[in-house]
Amino acid sequence: MNVTLDGILIGFLLTLLAGLATTIGSFIAFFTKSSNAKFLAWALGFSAGVMVYISFVELLADANYDLQRTFGQKAGSLYAIFAFFGGLLISLAIDRLIPEQENPHEVRKVEEMNSQNSVKNKKLLRSGFFFAFAMAIHNFPEGMATFIASLENPATGISIAIAIAIHNIPEGITVSVPIYHATNSRKKALLISSLSGLAEPLGALIAFLFLLPFLSETLLSILFAAVAGVMVFISFDELLPLAEAYHEHHKTIYGFILGMLVMALTLMW
Repeated sequence: MNVTLDGILIGFLLTLLAGLATTIGSFIAFFTKSSNAKFLAWALGFSAGVMVYISFVELLADANYDLQRTFGQKAGSLYAIFAFFGGLLISLAIDRLIPEQENPHEVRKVEEMNSQNSVKNKKLLRSGFFFAFAMAIHNFPEGMATFIASLENPATGISIAIAIAIHNIPEGITVSVPIYHATNSRKKALLISSLSGLAEPLGALIAFLFLLPFLSETLLSILFAAVAGVMVFISFDELLPLAEAYHEHHKTIYGFILGMLVMALTLMW
């Protein structure tokens, strides 16, 4: 596989931008008293549509084709299947390690968090740090996925990065609100929220240091299938339930369909 310096730099830049989308969530939390449920439901549905379509139509399909060409139809398909479900299981394991109450993917609206404890206390601060730590763990494999996809096709990496950035926005809200109310410092809340998002480029760095030296067409195909599994899990376990929690079912589905349509048209070019 021909990996260029430009491809590597693009991969790192995309993961950085996707991770720092948590900062947008922080600003929303600071300057709004309520969540825009319709927009968030639509945006999260859109993000899920992009991820699901690109996972099945681009990443898994290409991985299956390349592995069949290398190992034969049956063996190649089995490798692709095992890699895909391996990605699902890795995501499931990471998700199960985080207690539900500390999981940033469990929906929390701005107004709900603002109405809890709005004074400084250790419990609220502890929750904010737990949210940040949990989000960093979740973002780590997402950064690896974006980076690996970008090496093969920057356009695919851009699509994945946009989808991840959209769902990082409400996670930024989850991290920053309790820290802000515990410390009364926007600067600290913004800093911690942004740092938790930097797990995305950290994941890219780990992929660069430990996977890139061994990267081949076969390994890349296996990684693509695994990345597809990771993104499908994110979509169905995190994005769609999070969107549905805003009680805007139709907006979620409309966003999901539009996300798939945009991705389908994008892949034509």
